Amino acid sequence: MKKIITLHDLPLGKTAIIKEIRNEPDLRIRLTELGFSRGAAVRALQRSPSGDPVAYEIKGTVIALRAGETRQILVELEVV
Repeated sequence: MKKIITLHDLPLGKTAIIKEIRNEPDLRIRLTELGFSRGAAVRALQRSPSGDPVAYEIKGTVIALRAGETRQILVELEVV
């Protein structure tokens, strides 16, 4: 079973597939340049001590994003 959630809600250690990026155009372009594009697999690695930002692995690169950015990215999570 598959479930659509925001990237912000992706549990640590889990991998999901990016379905949609709803951020404003400038940020959407920047995220796309960093590898955040439809169909890409992204894994939540770790949260900072304060809880924000969160480190994500995408296409072999680790990138930290803030909650405001990740709440606008929809991902598909495989639910077992």
